[in-house]
Amino acid sequence: MASVTFDKATRIYPGGTKPAVDQLEIEIADGEFLVLVGPSGCGKSTSLRMLAGLEDVNGGAIRIGDRDVTHLPPKDRDIAMVFQNYALYPHMTVADNMGFALKIAGVNKAEIRKKVEEAAKILDLTEYLDRKPKALSGGQRQRVAMGRAIVREPQVFLMDEPLSNLDAKLRVSTRTQIASLQRRLGITTVYVTHDQVEALTMGDRVAVLKDGLLQQVDTPRNMYDRPANLFVAGFIGSPAMNLVEVPITDGGVKFGNSVVPVSREALSAAADKGDRTVTVGVRPEHFDVAGAESDQGVAVSVNVVEELGADGYVYGSARVGGEDKDLVVRVGGRSIPEKGSVLHVVPRPDEIHVFSTSTGERLSD
Repeated sequence: MASVTFDKATRIYPGGTKPAVDQLEIEIADGEFLVLVGPSGCGKSTSLRMLAGLEDVNGGAIRIGDRDVTHLPPKDRDIAMVFQNYALYPHMTVADNMGFALKIAGVNKAEIRKKVEEAAKILDLTEYLDRKPKALSGGQRQRVAMGRAIVREPQVFLMDEPLSNLDAKLRVSTRTQIASLQRRLGITTVYVTHDQVEALTMGDRVAVLKDGLLQQVDTPRNMYDRPANLFVAGFIGSPAMNLVEVPITDGGVKFGNSVVPVSREALSAAADKGDRTVTVGVRPEHFDVAGAESDQGVAVSVNVVEELGADGYVYGSARVGGEDKDLVVRVGGRSIPEKGSVLHVVPRPDEIHVFSTSTGERLSD
């Protein structure tokens, strides 16, 4: 096993001026599961392909353990990659697909069979070893691709959106399998996805990228509780955090008819930047719903209600900070409001996030 280090790694495509990956710096510990997440075109797959040796590195370095692999060919990096489209050989059986890399490496047949059978047992594929890929479902094919990676016993697993071709229910069960399998094998894993729910549920740590730049790398819990900037705040969490620009007032911020207290440090940091407003972030579950007669907080006109059984999400519009804003509020499953009704909501002061309107940086503790 080995650690992985991106040391100011940069990739600029021929003919381009703006880097696809710009001075990426991440240290991934031995045995860690790191998820790279971000919108399309943010550089996450390019970063993975640089680590695999499938993309040139134009600046900086990449190390696996103590070895500098920046300019080594893929075959010398001791990595195994699991692709989105499985990349199985259609004319070979499952067993032959899983053992192919070992066969190329000149490992004897008995040893290959032993390793393939061990991997098949772990992945629940034993009864399918003599079948061809076309006779398998998407989830089974993905497990064969995983098995092919496992039998090689690499130092690092690389996974590029391996679940995006599966249906929703299978995706949930397969991501649990991959996460528990990685814990058991203890192999350092770098996993790319655009699905932030997948990122939060699978990774030991999550790295968020935007336009080739690393925005934040942290544990899922810290990233949810303390997003570093407006982009991370809006990207991590489902439904997304409500982000509203509000005026600064004495001791806090004006949120509708209520003044929500904000730390003095955050307000003075905003003043230092010359901001008269701050952008406040409130997650849907961090609103308190005031009574129907109350005029506290802000009035939300209910447009759509999403009932999920145990709870529900209210999608509505409200006038905050002088403009109309769409807000999402989580409510209990037994107190779902009618469409067209009005809710009065107040954010919980100890759960709000305060960001600089001008720079997008986090101001609150």
